[in-house]
Amino acid sequence: MYIIKVKGVAKIPDYVQLRDEKFTLLAYFRVDRPDKSLEKIGLGDKAEYIMNLIQDLPFGKILKLDI
Repeated sequence: MYIIKVKGVAKIPDYVQLRDEKFTLLAYFRVDRPDKSLEKIGLGDKAEYIMNLIQDLPFGKILKLDI
């Protein structure tokens, strides 16, 4: 699984994309509101770990996540 942090512009907020090994989009959510999206794809129990990684991740970088 891959995490990409996308910088918002003007009134569009910052977003996070979670993608699988084939780079198919699994989840797309605002940085400040991840709860429902992570629950929906079955990662609700790992939400705190994922959000800690996202906080340190620079915009536009791709991070491989092994869960």
